[in-house]
Amino acid sequence: MTQPTPLMPHATASWLVDNTALSFAQIAEFCGIHLLEVQAMADDLAASKFTGRDPVRAGELTNAEIERGQADPNHRLVMAKPPLTVSRTKGPRYTPVSKRQEKPDGIAWILRHHPEISDAAIGKLIGTTRNTITAIRERSHWNITNITAKDPVTLGLCSQRELDALVARAAKKAGVSDTPSDERLGDDREALIEELRAEREANARATREAAQEAEVAAWLEAKRAAEAGGA
Repeated sequence: MTQPTPLMPHATASWLVDNTALSFAQIAEFCGIHLLEVQAMADDLAASKFTGRDPVRAGELTNAEIERGQADPNHRLVMAKPPLTVSRTKGPRYTPVSKRQEKPDGIAWILRHHPEISDAAIGKLIGTTRNTITAIRERSHWNITNITAKDPVTLGLCSQRELDALVARAAKKAGVSDTPSDERLGDDREALIEELRAEREANARATREAAQEAEVAAWLEAKRAAEAGGA
């Protein structure tokens, strides 16, 4: 049974790179990301860095386990406690308000590059309706002139793993024996680094937006508390 990955794999990997002597391979395996991604973090090749997340403080890794890994490069790190996740069995996939306007672009990209994927599968992946998908396919969508096909992973609408798994299932169902290889895991280091830069720029923007929203929420809470105290 494959052990779960940390709740925030890239942020956790960044912290392990900066604060431990674990090998890149150990960090990549524990976090469930590619070795070159860890290498890029260490070499500071990305346009923006992830804010490190301490897996010890999060309860996902112990100091003793880290020490075992540092003493033995062949040691496979074992997660102390799997991250808490919320399972969804019904209803559409939730997408932040800041991302919702980008859904049509992601849908258009999938329709163009992976027509073998069913509308139901696209709807579940992106969190949309079949009517929207049909409208984009038939170019009858109300905003069709402004829709540009863009990779849903780059837009942050889904993860690369989710998209790869969906493509593989669709290919298998269609009877294709050779599942398309994941170009992100190829030998072209420069191509991967460029993708990492774009991905991290998107993550940085999302982080800034979240921080701004949190700051506004904190200001409103302080204002309400002050008004309540004055009353």
